Amino acid sequence: MKEPAYPMEMNYKVTEEDYIDFNLYHSKNSETVKRSLIIQRITVPIMYVLLAVFFSYILDLPFLALLIPFLILAALWVIFYPTYFFRHIGKTAKKMVREGKNNGVLGDYTMILSEDGLREISKTGEKSVSWSGIEKVGEDQANFYLYNSGMSAFIVPKRNLVNVEEVRSFLHSKQKN
Repeated sequence: MKEPAYPMEMNYKVTEEDYIDFNLYHSKNSETVKRSLIIQRITVPIMYVLLAVFFSYILDLPFLALLIPFLILAALWVIFYPTYFFRHIGKTAKKMVREGKNNGVLGDYTMILSEDGLREISKTGEKSVSWSGIEKVGEDQANFYLYNSGMSAFIVPKRNLVNVEEVRSFLHSKQKN
C-alpha cells in the first residue's frame, strides 16, 4: 500500500444537512443526552401508572380497568419516544441553522492535515489546531467530526474525499490515547 503524502489537502462543502447530522451524532453519543433520554423514557411511564392509581381512587373505578390502557400508553412511550426525541433535535438544529447567516458553519472549506495538526480555511478566515487540540474523532456514515471541544467539531463530509479509508486511518492515528 502506498504511503499517503502529507500534508493532505481536502476541499469540501459543509451543508445544512451535514450540520444537522453533526447535531444528531453528538446527541446520540453524548452521555448527558443519553442519561436525559433514559430518565424521560422511564419517568413518563411511571407517571402513567401513578395516574391509573390516582384515577381509580378518585373516580372509584376498578384499578385494572385503568391500568391496562395506561400500561399500553406507557409501552408506546418507551418504544416511540426515542424516535420523536431525535427527530425533534434534528428539527431544532435545522431551525437554528436557518436563523442567521452561518457563514462560519456552512460553506466551502479547505482542510490541510499534517503531522502537526490541521488547518481549516474558509471565507470567514483560517483556523489552525494542533492534534493535542482535537479531543476526539467521531464518524458516522456521512461525515467525520473532529471535536475541538466537548460541543463543537470540524465537520468533514466524506462525499468529496478521494480516499475515505486513508483519512480515517490518519485521523485515528492522531487521536489522543
